[in-house]
Amino acid sequence: MTSGLRLFGVLMLSVNCALAASPTSTELWSDSYHFEATGQYEAAINVLAPVVEKYPRHEFVHLRIGWLNYLQGNHNTAVDEYKLAMNINSKSLDARLGVILPLLAQKRWREAALYSRQVLEFDPWNYYAHIRLMICEDAESQWEALEKHASEAALRYPSDATMQVYLARAYARLNKDTQARVIYEQVLERIPRHLEALQYLQKSGR
Repeated sequence: MTSGLRLFGVLMLSVNCALAASPTSTELWSDSYHFEATGQYEAAINVLAPVVEKYPRHEFVHLRIGWLNYLQGNHNTAVDEYKLAMNINSKSLDARLGVILPLLAQKRWREAALYSRQVLEFDPWNYYAHIRLMICEDAESQWEALEKHASEAALRYPSDATMQVYLARAYARLNKDTQARVIYEQVLERIPRHLEALQYLQKSGR
């Protein structure tokens, strides 16, 4: 009986040691999240190096490193990491939504729009994909496209002020003052101190 317990103890010690040494142990991830929370993004990346080394096709680690590089402003590296995640999982909406962020930061509007539309092919009313596509349409002064897009999206998200802002902005750029005023008023119902809406209404003689 004693020898059996001793053997069991040895086996459990071996299992615990293996878990402690495993690059997928929760301690590594916990440390990474802690470093991120305290703004130590490089440390949050470095602590995950054993995961990358042992499991180069670990999808989530590439998503996480992409995000952490984006937070640091390392946008090219972030794009590369998100694309690695996409290569591992071609159906990933997370990777596509993720890669849009550093592309937007670099003003790579057409590429960002491309990935936004890819998300919408899988998930036609994905909120984040619509917002990020609207950012691209706005940046490229595609006012007719933005008007149509934002008006349709606002019907699906009627409580969302951001959709309303893009719709009002499109109306304003197309010199549709009456429609712009109506929508900016609706923006103020959702965010009473919204600066853009207040400025437009004041300028247009609210």
